[in-house]
Amino acid sequence: MDTGPVTSGTVTTDLTVGGMTCAACVNRVEKKLGRLEGVTASVNLATGRARVEHPPDIAAEELVAAVVKAGYTAELPKPPRKAKAEGDDEETADTAGAEASRQDRNRLLVTALLAVPVLVVSMVPALQFRNWQWLCFALTAPVVFWSAWPFHVRALRGLRHSSATMDTLVSLGVVASFLWSTYALFLGGAGEPGMEMAFSLVPGASPDAPAIYLEATVSVPLFVLAGRFLEARARSGTGEALRSLARLTAKEVSLHENGSERLVPIEELTTGQVFMVRPGERVATDGEVVQGSSAVDLSLVTGESEPVEVAPGSAVVGGAVNAGGLLLVRATAVGADTQLARIAQLVTDAQAGKAKAQRLADTVAGFFVPVVLALAVTTLGFWLGAGADAQPAITACVAVLVVACPCALGLATPTALMAATGRGAQIGVLVRGPQALEGLQHLDAVVLDKTGTLTSGHMSVARVTTVPDGPDEATVLRLAGAVEQGSEHPLGRAIVAYARKEPAGQRLPEVRDFRALTGRGVSGLVEGGRVEVLAPGDDLPRPLADALAAAETAARTPVLVRVDGVDQALIEVGDVVRPGSFRAVDRLRRLGVRPVLATGDREAPARAVADALGIDDVHARRSPEDKARLVEDLREQGYRVAVVGDGVNDAAALAGADLGIAMGSGTDVAITAADVTLARGNIDALADAVELARRTLGTIRVNLVWAFGYNVVTVPLAMVGLLNPMVAAAAMSVSSLLVVGNSLRLRTWQPSAPRRRVR
Repeated sequence: MDTGPVTSGTVTTDLTVGGMTCAACVNRVEKKLGRLEGVTASVNLATGRARVEHPPDIAAEELVAAVVKAGYTAELPKPPRKAKAEGDDEETADTAGAEASRQDRNRLLVTALLAVPVLVVSMVPALQFRNWQWLCFALTAPVVFWSAWPFHVRALRGLRHSSATMDTLVSLGVVASFLWSTYALFLGGAGEPGMEMAFSLVPGASPDAPAIYLEATVSVPLFVLAGRFLEARARSGTGEALRSLARLTAKEVSLHENGSERLVPIEELTTGQVFMVRPGERVATDGEVVQGSSAVDLSLVTGESEPVEVAPGSAVVGGAVNAGGLLLVRATAVGADTQLARIAQLVTDAQAGKAKAQRLADTVAGFFVPVVLALAVTTLGFWLGAGADAQPAITACVAVLVVACPCALGLATPTALMAATGRGAQIGVLVRGPQALEGLQHLDAVVLDKTGTLTSGHMSVARVTTVPDGPDEATVLRLAGAVEQGSEHPLGRAIVAYARKEPAGQRLPEVRDFRALTGRGVSGLVEGGRVEVLAPGDDLPRPLADALAAAETAARTPVLVRVDGVDQALIEVGDVVRPGSFRAVDRLRRLGVRPVLATGDREAPARAVADALGIDDVHARRSPEDKARLVEDLREQGYRVAVVGDGVNDAAALAGADLGIAMGSGTDVAITAADVTLARGNIDALADAVELARRTLGTIRVNLVWAFGYNVVTVPLAMVGLLNPMVAAAAMSVSSLLVVGNSLRLRTWQPSAPRRRVR
């Protein structure tokens, strides 16, 4: 049982619901669950899942019983331990899905073999041999009683529970057209040898021909089965991203204990244990490297394409691929506590929600089928009452039954949402649900934290200035880094780390006669020369003096490098702007979103970062309470505000904004308070999130317009006798496929190319 924490006196339980075929089914299940006191439910047609919020005193079994009473099946997800004991839950679900798909495919193939000859002979008079109608009748009977049997069963089940769904319409259409054809063959003269029947897309074109609707009888199950089979395949594709995340989870792990190695199932791994990751293998779980160095590929986890270098002390994420050397990793999180598990849970939660437009569609669908049944009966009565023959009256009635399609209404939002959240996970954008997407769509102001959001959050070398005719930048870094290897000062560690990376992977020479100059810096002999790394004085060469002034303006810490008593370079150390921050702010501005910088840091560094990124609205020395008040002020001005942050001090502002956005590299408190998480820790992903939200909501609107518009146009056409039942059945199936196909386009969506910065 997937039961969430108790929140405000309620718990959340997920149910797997079977037997739903359209939005009317969704509406019925939600109503049935909602009749229990204190229970609210959100049912997703595309995933077959129901998320139920209920009081703790209502057992999950009562929820299952309520769904069963509505005429559907329901079961609780297996507890994690039980699922592991009985085999991998994901593989079991895939196997069950494959078996159901095979059965649907086989039913469709047999139906096609029986139905195609009936369609061809009925539509082509030249092929209508003597007694052809009786052969078609013999081929039609299995389609009615075997191919369409699932529709009849679900229709009868709904009748027992005083409900009507899409299956009711299909079953009635098949039975009505078959019964009329049977009457015409045995009692109406259509069974006479040599009878010929012309076919027309518009019913009633040949009023003198005997009225049999065998082609309509077989076409309705054929097209509906074909449509649902293709629809199921397409819907399966929308959830591929979530299944891809599940496949990243390792099944076994190589534990490293007392110098030996043993292979154990992943569920036996506990925090604190050390495991081995060979080149090409996936990291089994979140951890910290204790031995070895390598590059790890995080693209399938965070969407970041470039490999990340790791060494002892570096954090690694479960599911990442080791692209280089052998690593020993100490597990820091296992099971549901890992980043990969949290990503999968966020995607699952997002797909369980509903947009406002979909709730309206589901409400309409609750009345849709009864209204269509009433229209069909009214159509039949009107035609007969107007003195028309039974043939066109029944034709119009059957066309009304089979052309109406509530399926598209039920699929309009969930398929788009599944595709979008899956695509978002692939590019490092995790949304909690439709409400977050709707918030992103209408966003017009964003409050950005500085440290850890727009900047890296740790000290690094920002710029190196050398004197003319002196050592080049690489040489200066190598010498300064060599001396600082013996220092424990944060500035020294930043210089050493940068020197080892630039140029790529260079080795630093040894230092001799190392001295710590109290209050001034460090000194040592490197490659035969005395190298000093000091706080700069007043008497500096002109290039270094200019660099010192620029460093003070940018609120960076300057460090002077002196070789054999001669000033050679000035290194500026500070919290540097993240790569991509300028591009992200520029893209947000072009999307109509106003950037606002709010930080607890001093005015000078805040203004320096704002100037570098082109942000005009800057608020420095802001406490967490000040940030929350800033958000409130912006909202009072009419802005729809998002807050981007990564720390505990951002949690209040995140929770108070219209939309909270957390950096994936931030704290758990910030991520928990946020509606959107940027998993790859890059602020540029925020613009991707806004673009994805706008594209998704646009797709949903197109889907709903089509779903409503299709029924508004086709049902009246069927009522006035301008739709052949066979054409109506094909149109009904195509309508659902178009909705799903439009949603699937989100799986290949790409963010817009960033504009190059002009220097």
